[in-house]
Amino acid sequence: MKEPFTAALSESTAKTIFGTTNVVGKTLRLNRKDNYTINAVYKDAPVNTQLKPDLLLSYSTFLKWTTDSAGNGPENAWEWDGCLTYLLLHKGADPAVVEKKFIPVVKKFTDADMKKYNAGVTYNLQPLTDIHLYSHYMMEPGENGDGKTVYLLLAIAFFIVVIAWVNYINLATARAITRAREVGVRKAVGSQRRQLIIQFLSESAVLNGFALVLALLIVLVSIPGFNAISGQQLSLSLFTQTNFWLALAGLFVIGVFFSGLYPAFVLSGFKPIEVLKGKLGTSSQGILLRKSLVVFQFAASLFLLMGTVVVYQQIQYMRKQSLGMNIDQTLIVPPPIVGIDSTFLQKITAFKQELQQNTSVQNITVSTSIPGEAVGWNAGGIKLVGQDESKQKQYRVIGVDYDYLKTYGLKMIAGRPFDKSYGSDKHSVIFNRKGIEQLGFNNPKDAIGKKIDFWGDQYIIEGVTENFHQQSLREAFEPLILRLIPDVNGSISIKTSATNAAQTISSAKAEWAKFFPGNTFEYFFLDDHFDEQYKADQRFGQVFGLFTSLAILVACLGLFGLASFTTLQRTKEIGIRKVLGASVSNILNLLYREFALLLIIAFVITVPLAWITSSKWLQNYAFRIDIEWIYFVLPFMVIVAIALITVSFQSIKAALANPVKSLRTE
Repeated sequence: MKEPFTAALSESTAKTIFGTTNVVGKTLRLNRKDNYTINAVYKDAPVNTQLKPDLLLSYSTFLKWTTDSAGNGPENAWEWDGCLTYLLLHKGADPAVVEKKFIPVVKKFTDADMKKYNAGVTYNLQPLTDIHLYSHYMMEPGENGDGKTVYLLLAIAFFIVVIAWVNYINLATARAITRAREVGVRKAVGSQRRQLIIQFLSESAVLNGFALVLALLIVLVSIPGFNAISGQQLSLSLFTQTNFWLALAGLFVIGVFFSGLYPAFVLSGFKPIEVLKGKLGTSSQGILLRKSLVVFQFAASLFLLMGTVVVYQQIQYMRKQSLGMNIDQTLIVPPPIVGIDSTFLQKITAFKQELQQNTSVQNITVSTSIPGEAVGWNAGGIKLVGQDESKQKQYRVIGVDYDYLKTYGLKMIAGRPFDKSYGSDKHSVIFNRKGIEQLGFNNPKDAIGKKIDFWGDQYIIEGVTENFHQQSLREAFEPLILRLIPDVNGSISIKTSATNAAQTISSAKAEWAKFFPGNTFEYFFLDDHFDEQYKADQRFGQVFGLFTSLAILVACLGLFGLASFTTLQRTKEIGIRKVLGASVSNILNLLYREFALLLIIAFVITVPLAWITSSKWLQNYAFRIDIEWIYFVLPFMVIVAIALITVSFQSIKAALANPVKSLRTE
């Protein structure tokens, strides 16, 4: 790969093009222009990497493309940032030390220019394995994830496990009275407390062990469904990783210890004489612990449900909010690659004119960027003519033709749109409101007619648009410049009617083949493309909702068991109350009151935590909802309803029971 016009293919690409991987030495022609000698075939990249190239061209080829006859190119342009640079450090090398060594080298070659423009440049190293979750720079090689989201979901999963452990502690300590005689007899015949603790911890270990095996089976079965919901590509290879099994073993040991320790000490601490005399009563400490654990379960379930409501509301808000531009019924055709020459302007103009003869086509425009993606043209050093270099600012630039503003329905707040009748428009630009504010104008009208320095040329500010959402509402408005380039080679946006979309596609395909032969005709609808930005948020919402449902289900299972046991303990009390004249509603109020109080305590604890956490999560979005009280009250009402239904099965059964049956053993 040292020589120009050499290439390497991925395994699947070689099979697609040549039908075999035995292609070393063969020639590959790209864009009907250059021939490349294939020097290697490499394995396809794994799914968990951003770098998935189908084709690699030698770096020396790139230098041939970008270096002029005087030898000026990327190799000696210190302020040029068009490449991703990877460094393989020696084993044991400290990245921070290497980073510091950049500074004197950079200063040597860039200091004069940096001082001239009152600017600076830094080079920072980051570990390759951190990029996917923690790096969000421009020109990332692929779509990045979010480390905060990953750890949030991990925390929720741990919450669910803790709720299950709480269930075990609650039920084990609640059943302590029924096992008291067993403990008393064991101690009477010589069992030591240490032996009893080991026995009860062993029971916890067996239960956790069965749960672990069942969990692994559920994971095996549910991986395809989870992948469909989350958009991930989890596979059985997870089970071949040592770290996975170590983490699982650690979780198992922690579960056995924490869920089994308190019940073991409670059960092993019974005094045999009192137990065998039937004097054992439930301690106030034990009751307080069980109630505290129930409050924790309710609080955790409420917290997750409140979070789910906030996530859902934010996603809905982003999808329904006005973008400041019209992207409906817009067909996008990617730019042609083959045959781009001096006749391109005539071709693209003729292509647009032919398509506009179709009654289903409303407008057509060509631009370097389309809504729903980051603007790739990043221009620094822009200032008003006559200003000092220290006033230079950075802007995102979209190259557009005359029809861009009309096609997307952008709102002008000062000046005018581009117009062919003005011969000077080829040296004109239009700013958005954010861009004009960065330029120093509070009133957009004051900027009209002013000139800017743009990479050695001067352009006149002809208009200012209202801010519009180039990307999702997660991103803040950026300072934008719309620069008129009549012969721009970019994505083609075709505004069509809803009823004749198929006719428009057919017509565009036919004209494409006529004017741009050799280029594959591809298309997609812009609203679908724009919504792709929200897929990660939607998937997060779905997974969050799934985890919340699991947490509530597990909490309800524990609540059902605890309610059953509590009702059983109070069977005779209920019988006496009914004999003395208590109605079914009186009995139900008695049983519900205790759980209702616990729910209210959980609500009071949870609301501040949910408010703080939701507010912090919403900070990730430049445009976000206001947190309203209904987001917390509604989940509380849902949890109350679920808890009442859970408790009601046993409570109503006890309230309706014949008191004679309850009291006949007295």
